[in-house]
Amino acid sequence: MADTAKPKGGGTAKSSGGRRQNRKNDSPDLADESPKDLLDHYRRMLLVRRFEERTGQAYTQARIGGYCHLNLGEEATVIGLTSVLDERDYLFTNYREHGYAIAKGMSPRGVMAELYGRTTGVSRGWGGSMHMFDTETRLLGGYGIVGGQLPLATGAALAVTYRGGDEVVMCQMGDGTTNIGAWHESLNIASLWNLPIVYVVVNNFTGMGTTVEMASAEPDLYKRGSAFRIEGHRVDGRDVLAVRDAASGLVERARSEQRPFLLEAYSYRMKGHSVVDPAKYRTKEQAEEARDKANDPVAIFEERLLNAGVLTEDTKKEISDAVREEVADAADFAENSPHPDVSTLFDYTYATPVANESKRMPSEPVFAE
Repeated sequence: MADTAKPKGGGTAKSSGGRRQNRKNDSPDLADESPKDLLDHYRRMLLVRRFEERTGQAYTQARIGGYCHLNLGEEATVIGLTSVLDERDYLFTNYREHGYAIAKGMSPRGVMAELYGRTTGVSRGWGGSMHMFDTETRLLGGYGIVGGQLPLATGAALAVTYRGGDEVVMCQMGDGTTNIGAWHESLNIASLWNLPIVYVVVNNFTGMGTTVEMASAEPDLYKRGSAFRIEGHRVDGRDVLAVRDAASGLVERARSEQRPFLLEAYSYRMKGHSVVDPAKYRTKEQAEEARDKANDPVAIFEERLLNAGVLTEDTKKEISDAVREEVADAADFAENSPHPDVSTLFDYTYATPVANESKRMPSEPVFAE
């Protein structure tokens, strides 16, 4: 069991965010990094940020319906994790997955159109915010049920070993998921059967509206795999390079050693649990702390690149303008895409035809006359 980003001082402070962690200066030296890769990480993080901001705006304009959860504050974790996955590797996420969908290879147009419920969306407009799915990029959901992805991701890892493949499955979840039955059952099976899967807990200190300390007897979530003899690590989720390196090591070990691992990445959730959550369980000071520049992964990385001379003001503006244009294009594409026809409501209920499948519309009688 290893703590790769232990907070300085070792102390804890109770608040809506649970433990207030200080950044540890153990991120890779930029001098050893490719400037091209660094700028690409920055651009992708900024794309997730601007995309989610536009998503929040579209939701308040009633262009997006249903529940909607944003990756604001988690951009470094999203990009750090997905940057180490090969195209052949699988990713399962929870309902806070827009950034993961884009980072795994789905087009911003297709993701935004799905949010708008249009036929050009990645799930033909029937999945919406919580149910992104694409076999080509191998992001196999988006799951609205807390922990719903864990058994399926574990099953995918079993399928990999059954076929003798060398793919790795990454399964992302929120901190609250570690308290449900599927967590224990999935990790137990994964350890017993030596499955190539990396479970990633994104700890934003607050499971919906309850702090981790109030919900978990063991608030150090990376330790919670020890009951199943699964090695766990913790990383600062605000540091894209630290997340990348931590995830890279575990993914490659899962691939070569054919066994599961656990990674906890901590960061601040900049807003409420969902777009409509006013987060009244936070005090004004706690809300400000969550949005503080010192805890903003995009601002942190941007400042670091500027100080190192990797990013200039001109390049920064160029990247920012290009990202805003890409997001605006995605929103325009979604706005001008067609809605699904009601007649297609049952088209994707089953992958193959099912005898006697009911396709009764709500207005139709239960029994035909």
